[in-house]
Order: sequence, then structure tokens, then C-alpha cells
Amino acid sequence: MAEAEEQETGSLEESTDDSEEEESEEEPKLKYERLSNGVTEILQKDAASCMTVHDKFLALGTHYGKVYLLDVQGNITQKFDVVQVFGLYSGEEFHETFDCPIKIVAVHPHFVRSSCKQFVTGGKKLLLFERSWMNRWKSSVLHEGEGNIRSVKWRGHLIAWANNMGVKIFDITSKQRITNVPRDDISLRPDMYPCSLCWKDNVTLIIGWGTSVKICSVKERHASEMRDLPSRYVEIVSQFETEFYISGLAPLCDQLVVLSYVKEISEKTEREYCARPRLDIIQPLSETCEEISSDALTVRGFQENECRDYHLEYSEGESLFYIVSPRDVVVAKERDQDDHIDWLLEKKKYEEALMAAEISQRNIKRHKILDIGLAYINHLVERGEYDIAARKCQKILGKNAALWEYEVYKFKEIGQLKAISPYLPRGDPVLKPLIYEMILHEFLESDYEGFATLIREWPGDLYNNSVIVQAVRDHLKKDGQNKTLLKTLAELYTYDKNYGNALEIYLTLRHKDVFQLIHKHNLFSSIKDKIVLLMDFDSEKAVDMLLDNEDKISIKKVVEELEDRPELQHVYLHKLFKRDHHKGQRYHEKQISLYAEYDRPNLLPFLRDSTHCPLEKALEICQQRNFVEETVYLLSRMGNSRSALKMIMEELHDVDKAIEFAKEQDDGELWEDLILYSIDKPPFITGLLNNIGTHVDPILLIHRIKEGMEIPNLRDSLVKILQDYNLQILLREGCKKILVADSLSLLKKMHRTQMKGVLVDEENVCESCLSPILPSDAAKPFSVVVFHCRHMFHKECLPVPSMNSATQFCNICSAKNRGPGSAILEMKK
Repeated sequence: MAEAEEQETGSLEESTDDSEEEESEEEPKLKYERLSNGVTEILQKDAASCMTVHDKFLALGTHYGKVYLLDVQGNITQKFDVVQVFGLYSGEEFHETFDCPIKIVAVHPHFVRSSCKQFVTGGKKLLLFERSWMNRWKSSVLHEGEGNIRSVKWRGHLIAWANNMGVKIFDITSKQRITNVPRDDISLRPDMYPCSLCWKDNVTLIIGWGTSVKICSVKERHASEMRDLPSRYVEIVSQFETEFYISGLAPLCDQLVVLSYVKEISEKTEREYCARPRLDIIQPLSETCEEISSDALTVRGFQENECRDYHLEYSEGESLFYIVSPRDVVVAKERDQDDHIDWLLEKKKYEEALMAAEISQRNIKRHKILDIGLAYINHLVERGEYDIAARKCQKILGKNAALWEYEVYKFKEIGQLKAISPYLPRGDPVLKPLIYEMILHEFLESDYEGFATLIREWPGDLYNNSVIVQAVRDHLKKDGQNKTLLKTLAELYTYDKNYGNALEIYLTLRHKDVFQLIHKHNLFSSIKDKIVLLMDFDSEKAVDMLLDNEDKISIKKVVEELEDRPELQHVYLHKLFKRDHHKGQRYHEKQISLYAEYDRPNLLPFLRDSTHCPLEKALEICQQRNFVEETVYLLSRMGNSRSALKMIMEELHDVDKAIEFAKEQDDGELWEDLILYSIDKPPFITGLLNNIGTHVDPILLIHRIKEGMEIPNLRDSLVKILQDYNLQILLREGCKKILVADSLSLLKKMHRTQMKGVLVDEENVCESCLSPILPSDAAKPFSVVVFHCRHMFHKECLPVPSMNSATQFCNICSAKNRGPGSAILEMKK
């Protein structure tokens, strides 16, 4: 008894691994608990021998021939001493005393129906009891003579039973036995290793005997095969061997629950002993099976039990399995989601547990997602995985500010504030300012870059800005040139709207954000005396900013500030001129010197585009610096084209440029000067012959060439002149053809237009007398003249044509100088 009590306090379920030290990583499919209350009381005086389950009631049979009716908690509700059919929900009863021991009883599955009042009993015979039409019970023998019947299972219209020889199935409808399945291992005593039966469905019977399992399917026989045979037959669809002796079977979906009796050999004494029974879940295959899970059960007194002492019953539809032994009744249930989470937490698989809880949050009853999450965070912290723990806080803590603050203090205690800083909430929720300040101080003491990153990323209203500013200034007293701290201080000043100090720091650091700061906070009044600094930092951005905000900083002010830095002054004025040629006209004279000094390539474009620069001053500067191209342009612009041409010829010695200049001026005298200058220079003559054919008659040049002068590429030049001439002739002829064709087309169009009729009706009036053009009396004679310009007159209202020209013209169009419109129609009647 002491042993039983000791075992009762232990775990019912243990791993079946060979190694007791290693825990199985496979999750159990079932969970176990003992039936107590009335069961404990019964088994202290008697031993359980069998059990059956129906609805929410259990019937427990004992070795002393007693039957107890229990509820699902194990409480006794009724006790019977004889075989009795007792209605749970009605007053119906059946009592009978037999002359031999009864081993088993099975009731029709639909016994409550009046047409199904049947049950069978098994001993040395299988007796069927039926209620007759006079409410009397009559019995009939279904089978006898093959030893005791120890197992009966009734499903639908089929009764299966097992005796010493095998398993039989009886069809209650046709009153025929349809099969006999003999037992395989006849060496086993049937009373010590009884057969286990269970129906999976109405046509599938599962037989377990010894170590063998057979799955039988009841099928309908084809009409052509019947003859004198039963209408049904049985086919064994699967058969396989197990490792241990079978004490009970039960279906679980498409799988099978097997209660096994286990014998093992002691390593010390080498003697065989009874081990804990096993409850296995297997997947049947055609000739073998696959083990899904296996649990060893520590039931009371298992060391003394035999295979026949264990029974397995199940409750259909609830996945409840009852393991019955002489001194114990254990209930096995499918594990629910709470049990699954328990197992994951036990194995420290917190992330999987959290995921399972989130997926099944409507179904779990004993767990809360938040509690699992907090346990997960603690587990990560204990393992030193601080970054992962901090990252998980975002998901687990959510918007719970109190929990966030609690976790921050925990991270502070272990010196890991930096780990949690990237994940702190910044909007919803907002934590106490002290939390953010505590983390900023942590970074300020050890990581300036990290501190700067947080200042950039965190909104300025999360913490007390003045406290952090003072802390940064204290650190700058020790390291005044630290650029990271200076930049961060400037950002803090900006958050505090102390833009002046921020701008001063940015300019000292030459930081790119200085222009953004000026624009964003309209600090133009603060930079009027810092224009040179801005230009030195980034002249391109500075000039664009100044020009975009002329209304805030005038052009005059900028030019004055840059007076001592002419190179920067030029950059500013050049960009101003590019934007608008007239805005900075007062500085165009100054710009001539600036371009000549710092940007000669843009001097000539400036002189061409500017209408305000003094030409004399520009010419003087260009001549002083010997800028030939600029001087030529200025001379030509001032009307001194000959001097300009002479400079091209004498200074540049560029005949192509001289020809181009002469073409631009289109002056005959210039061409004459060019020819005179070139007449004694053969290369120049070649250039002229190749280029002047379309502007000057080449004969004039050819006649002036001295006889005997050797001119390079003369033949090619003459050929080119002839080709140019032919091309001009072809162009002229082509233009003439096009002109004639267009003229003829337009003449035809005008003729077609003038030949069209003109509508004259009562609404038209005479342009001279302004009376209706048509008489009111259509019978009267009239005469009307209509011109091509659509003006109409009575003939008598028009002046008489002169003797020199008989053609009449519209007086109105002739008076308005729109050309004389000749008459196109004269109507008479």
C-alpha cells in the first residue's frame, strides 16, 4: 500500500526512451489523469476487471462480481450485484440470474428504440436476449462449444465476439454468422492473453490478439456470388505485428490507440519482470505500422499485473480513453492547445509557444499571450541574448507604457540600456521623459555616435531638452573640438528654437545642413554678415539661396559683403546674369574686369548678351589684356568692322574666321578688303575660293590672281566653285518649278471659287442705298451686281464705269484698300 501511495504522487506518463537522463523532444499526443473519488474507494476493497463507457457514465466491473455506475469524475451513482439492464434516463430494468459465470455483456447500440431492445451475454455461450411483443424477454443461443467468450463488441447490425478459437461476426439482420477469423498464436493461453476488439466504424473491425493486429472490413457480396453464402463477407485489409502484447485497442481518427502489456529482462538478475504498460498511437499501414507516440504509464501495482488485467475503453466523439487495471483507472485525453503550450514552455521553446498562443488565442483558457511573452523576454535575458530580447519587447509589450518602463529598468540593472534603446516607443505610447533621458545619458557617457543617432531619430519632445543640452555642454568642456558633440548640440539648439547658436555651430563645422536650417527657419537676417563664410563653404548652394531670396538679402548687400573677395563676387554676379541679364546691370562694368580676371571663357558670351556694359571700357580692358576675339567682337559691335577684320587677319591669321566675319557683316567693302589682303597669300586665296562662291562672284577674285602664282589645291577649289554654281542653278530651277506649279494651283482654285454661285435672298441689302437687294414685288424687273467680295449693289446705285476701263469694282473694298473686287455676277429680270 505504501508503494501504491508513492506511485500515486508520481507522474503517470514517462518517456519510453532507453536513456532516462535524456528527455524526449517529441511532444506527447495525450495527457493523463487518475480517476479518484469513488474509484479510489472501490479499488481499496476490490479490484477492477472491466469497464464500459456510454454518454457521460462509466460502468466499472470488479473481481467480486460487482458493477458500479460512475460519472466522469469517478463518483459512484449506482451499484449492481447481478446482470441487469438498467435505463439511465428511464425506469426500464432487466434482472436475470445465470447458472454459469457471465464474462461479458453487450447492448444493442440503439437500445433506447423500441425495435432494438436486444443485448447479448457471454460466458460458455453467447446468448441473445430480445424483448418480445408481450414485453417478455426471450433468449437464443448464437454460439457455444468453443470455450469461454471473453470479448463482445456490437456495432450497428453486427456483433463481433472472441472465444478460445478465434473471432466471429454475426449479422443480426440476416441472423447469419458471416466470418470466422482464427487466432494466429495458439501457444498463448486465451485466458491470459485475451483478444481485444473495437469497431472503427460500422464496417471496420480491429482485432488485437497477442502481438498481432488485424483490420477487417465487412463488405457486401455480389448477388451472383451468393448462392448459399451470407450476403456479407469479411476481408482483412491490414495485418501487422507489434513489439508487445496487446491489452486493448481504440480508434483515433485514421490512427489506432494500443494499450500494450510489457515484459522486460532485468540487467541485474537477468529475470523477466512486468514493466509499466504502454499506450501507443500508431498509424496502420498495409503490412506494418508507424509509431506516432508512445507513453509508459505508472499505474498502481503494475509489477504484479498480467496482460489480462489491463483494459482499454473509449468514449466516442470525445477522444477520451480509459486505461483500467485492477488497482487503478487512468483517463487519457487528447492534448489541447493549452497543453501544447505547456509542453513548449517546459521545453523552453518560448517563441513557438508565443506563436501558438497568438494563433489560438480564442481557444486557450489557461494561458495569456502577455504572460508567455514576458516569460520569453526573461528567458532571452537570462541567456544573454539582449538584442533579441529588446526587439521582442516591441511586439510583446505593445502599447503598455507601465510594462515598457518596468522592462527598461530591468535592462538598466543588467547594464544593457543600449540594447533596448532602438526599440523604445516614440509616439504611442510615450514613456516618462526620465526614461529617455536615462538612456541618452548612458550613450553620452560611452558612445557619442550612438548619442547623436538617438538625438536625430527621437522627437525633441520625448525628453527635457535643456537637461540634455547642459549635459552636452559639460562634455564639451572636456573635449571642445569634438565634431559629433558639436553637431548634436546644434540639433538640440534647433529643437529648442535657438537657431542663432545652431547656425553658428553649423558654420563652424561647415555642415551641409546649414542651408536647410536657414531655409526652414527663415534665418536670412542672421546671415547677412556671414555671406563670405557661406560662400567659402559651398558657393554653389550659397549663391542659389541668395538669388532665391533677393527680397530678404538684396543684391547690393551681397555685392558689398563680397567686395574683398572678388572671385566670390564674380561667382555671384555671373549666376545673377545667367538668371536675368538686366537685374544686375549696374554691375556689368565691374563684371568686365571680373570675367577678364577669373573667367575669360565666359567673357565673350557676356559681352554678346549684355546690353548695359560700356563698350569703350570693355574694349580698353580687352586691348590691355590682348584678348583678340573679344576685341574683334567689340570693334565690330562699335561699327569698326575693317579694324576688326584686319585684327583677324593679322593677329589670328585665320582665313576661315575672316570669311565667317565677312559673311556675318554682309558688307561688300569688307569682302574687297579681305580679297586685297589675301591676294598675295596663296593659302588665303584657297580658303576664299572654297567659301565665297555664294557671297561674291569668284571671277573677281580669279582675275586678280597674279599670273604664275602657285596656289595649293587650285583645281579642287575651281571644281568646288563650278559645283556650287551648278547647285545654285539647280536650286533656282527647282524653285521656279515649284513657284509655277503653286501659282497654277492657286489660280485654278481661285477660278473654281469664283465660278461658284452666290446666295441672294430677301435678307441681303444694297451696300449703297441699304434697301433690300430684291424688290418686294417679284414681278417687277430688277438688275443686281454681286462682287467676288460678296458685296451687292443695285445696278443703278453703282457709278457709271469710265471710258478707259469697262470693268466695275466694289466701291467699298476699293475705298478700304483691300483691292478692287471685280463683279462676278449680274442678275437681271
